[in-house]
Amino acid sequence: MTATTTPPTPAPASPASPAPATPAVGTWTLTWHGVRTVTALELRQRVRSSRWKAALVVWFVIVGAITLLAGGALTVFDESAARTDEAGPVLFVVVTALVLGLGLLVTPTLASTSVNGDRSAGTLATLQVTLLSPAEIAAGKLLAAWLSACAFLAVSLPFFAIALAMGGVPAATLPRVVVLTALLLAAVCGMGLGWSTLAARPAGSTVLTFVTVAALTVFTPIFFGLTYPFLSTTQDVQVYSVPDSYWEQMDDEGMPTGQPVCELDVQERAVARTEWTWWLLAVNPFAVVADGAVPDVPQEPYTAAAYANQTTQALRDLRLGAPEILDECWAQEDTSDVIPARDGAGPVWPYGLAVNLLLGAAGFVVAVRRLRIPQRTLARGTRVA
Repeated sequence: MTATTTPPTPAPASPASPAPATPAVGTWTLTWHGVRTVTALELRQRVRSSRWKAALVVWFVIVGAITLLAGGALTVFDESAARTDEAGPVLFVVVTALVLGLGLLVTPTLASTSVNGDRSAGTLATLQVTLLSPAEIAAGKLLAAWLSACAFLAVSLPFFAIALAMGGVPAATLPRVVVLTALLLAAVCGMGLGWSTLAARPAGSTVLTFVTVAALTVFTPIFFGLTYPFLSTTQDVQVYSVPDSYWEQMDDEGMPTGQPVCELDVQERAVARTEWTWWLLAVNPFAVVADGAVPDVPQEPYTAAAYANQTTQALRDLRLGAPEILDECWAQEDTSDVIPARDGAGPVWPYGLAVNLLLGAAGFVVAVRRLRIPQRTLARGTRVA
């Protein structure tokens, strides 16, 4: 008799431990780690480029040369300019306009090729298949472009300090100029980022960004001037001026006799409804910085600071339209006893800055939506990976 052996019953297999779940990444998922990662990658790529360092050097040389030439020109036209407080405000205005103008020219090239340039190089798909969300990729590229633009602004700070050292400019003006300029550059970076996702070629997005910046800086005053005749109507208004009878009595030398006395009269004048189109000038980046940086304090007459205040006040008065009484009394400096004081319209730079930032935010939103995967439609000839 042979004994039969029963094979041992195999032990039940232990259930395999579940793999760690991958966190869900949405389109608008935004973490500081993801934004910092993309920003660091973008900045390393820019710093390694020799063109980046050369651009900073060229920027410093150009701003410095124009600052020195402007200071020398002030001395030539006015021998006492170097010893008075007049040179400081004028030089500060020159440096501010120069830095803002050059910044608006350089910034579009920093953000307008960040997406389609990576797509052409085949590196964008590598970022899109990671755990980085479209919002983190767009925010990282936007932050990198803005920091690069702010580097040019930081290089210009010594020349602002020179203008401040010459006197005549309140110390609080410099931080206002720097903050407003930095915010405007951030808005331009957002616009360039949006065009970078819409245009298939880097050259196309760069041109579109430049056209957008030109529309804000150059075309807005042109449009304001073109619409001015269409908004002007001839009507009877009250005018406070020297009467025509003053010019009827002449002496032997052909000069009017007596002292001119202004009178209130009703005359026909062309009245423009500028309260409908003032926003065309308010959205201009130069108007934003000028209105937001100039301190709203009384200034001595016939000085550069007084002229700057008058310019910004004229921009604010456009919101109110034509006054009830036109002041054409050249023979009397103080006409407040006849001309009623108008309620101040207040600063216009918040409206202009808000429009620029909204355009930049719109570009960022477009970039996030265009970076989503899978992308249903792509431009013809676009490289995916």
